[in-house]
This record gives sequence, structure tokens and C-alpha cells, in this order.
Amino acid sequence: MSKGLLQKFGPSRIWDTPISEMGFTGIGAGAAMYGLRPIIEFMTWNFALQSIDHIINSAAKIHYMSAGDLKCPIVFRGPNGAAAGVAAQHSQDFSSWYAQVPGLKVVSPWNVEDYRGLLKAAIRDENPVVVLENEIMYGKSFPLEERFMDKDFLIPIGKAKIEREGKDVTIVTFSRMVGESLEVAKQLEQEGISVEVINLRTLRPLDRTTVLNSVKKTHRVVTVEEGWPTCGIGSEICAMIMESNIILFYYFS
Repeated sequence: MSKGLLQKFGPSRIWDTPISEMGFTGIGAGAAMYGLRPIIEFMTWNFALQSIDHIINSAAKIHYMSAGDLKCPIVFRGPNGAAAGVAAQHSQDFSSWYAQVPGLKVVSPWNVEDYRGLLKAAIRDENPVVVLENEIMYGKSFPLEERFMDKDFLIPIGKAKIEREGKDVTIVTFSRMVGESLEVAKQLEQEGISVEVINLRTLRPLDRTTVLNSVKKTHRVVTVEEGWPTCGIGSEICAMIMESNIILFYYFS
């Protein structure tokens, strides 16, 4: 894939850098402040820990610290979450880590529609965007609609999608767990339980309206993610619901 990109765009745009995350992330952040739109790829988001200072203290904060004079339109992308047989150091889900950071936008795609629409939207955004992909999903196939290939096909950052409508319980999820949740919804349907499945797509900013409207309808909610439960995305969803005026019949954790 990288060889094809190199042949298409040339060495002035495609850089095969040494394995120094701090180095190439710093170069990318500086290039974005200078007016370019770099896309930084991490072999895995676990390796981004080596460059987290540039992501948070350079890219995310520069617009605020410069009183709006500087922008950093950069995309950070790579596989996130548990993969197959790569041990604990390479199996972490950083969704809630980056979703906490002011100045960053965070998206987490599930299918081919999400990947193409969110990545193109991230590249065109004026802010630093973290794209949390999933390594296991790289081997999955999805139907490819012609509209997905349009050069202007975008998915708005900050807008969730109701993948399946239901009336008895809401599942709020993202990334690989969307597919798992849809499978569970099919099984529960056989038992007479109607499940609504929300694909968040964006983790920062969260689509409060879509989630709250769904829970107002079903009065029951399940949050599904691969990250740690303490201070996770599910915790934020639960806090958001409890801060609203919605009455829950049951609460699943």
C-alpha cells in the first residue's frame, strides 16, 4: 500500500520515516502549523505513547495557547484496541484517553463507510483529529456502495448513526463492538426484545442528541466498549444520561 502511494504521489508527500514516533510526530505537528495537512500513521496506537507530548502539548493546545492565531490541521491514525496475540502492551484501547483532551477531535470507525467518510472529514478538518481504527477489522469485508467512493463523500464529525432501530433497549457502542452488538440484537429479537444500536462514530465531541433521544424512547441502555471500565467512554455516556431528565427503567453496566 505504501509503495503504491509513493509511486502515485512521490517522495515529497510520502515519507517512510525511521521508527521514531516522537520524531515524526513532531515533524508532522510543525508542518501542520506551517500550513500543510499531514497524516501521521502509527503502526499501533500503543507506540504513540512515545509521542504523546507532541499530540497533546503541541497539536491539541496550540490553537488555544496562540489565542487562535495558529492552527494544527493534522490527522493521527492507526490500529487501536485489542488485536490477536500481541500481548498486553499492544492490546490497549486509548479511546477515553484521547477523548478527554481539549483541542482534539476523536473518531473511531467501524465499517468501510465509516472509515472512508470519517478519514476524509478528518483530513479536511481544521483541528487535530485522532482516528482510532481496529486491527481486527482490517481483515473484514463490507458492501461497498458507489456513493462511498465519491471524492466529496464525508461523514460529519460529531454525528452518530443509528445502525438498527428498536424500542426496548439502547446499545451505545463504537468500532469493532458495533458488529458484535448488531449480532446480539439479532439474537435478542428472537426472544421478542427490540434493540436499538447506536454507532457513535465520533468520541469527541459526543453526539449527545442521538444518544439521549434514543434512551428517552427505550428507557434502558447498555454501553459496550473494549476499554477499561473506570473513566471509560461508557462512564461518560452514563454520566451524560444521569445529568439529563431521562428516567431509566433498568441500568446495565
